[in-house]
Amino acid sequence: MISVAAELAEMHPQTLRMYERKGLIRPNRSSKQTRLYSMEDVDRLRRIQRLTSEAGLNLAGVEQVLELEGRLEQLRARVSELESEIDELVRQAAAQMEEVHRSYRKELVALPSREVVVRTTFRTRR
Repeated sequence: MISVAAELAEMHPQTLRMYERKGLIRPNRSSKQTRLYSMEDVDRLRRIQRLTSEAGLNLAGVEQVLELEGRLEQLRARVSELESEIDELVRQAAAQMEEVHRSYRKELVALPSREVVVRTTFRTRR
């Protein structure tokens, strides 16, 4: 609820309402439309407070920082996905290379006798 979230974030409930109007925070709502704040919401409120008081940002600046942080998090998730895809492709390539090496090994087993014949034939022709 708003009073509990305000207390945890050390803010006035009206400040939370203002942040919600500006789109800085989006608490869930109950069936009766009561604001329901999660600990993630409270952490976000504390982050907003630090940005305004310690960094001296206005709410427009806070909004930009939060948007950039959100985008950064999305990009990190995408990088993680791509790294997983790369790992899988490397694993597949290694398996394919091993299969190719196995096929060469099978052929190499047969090659020594052919080499002997070729060498013998070559030496005989001299």
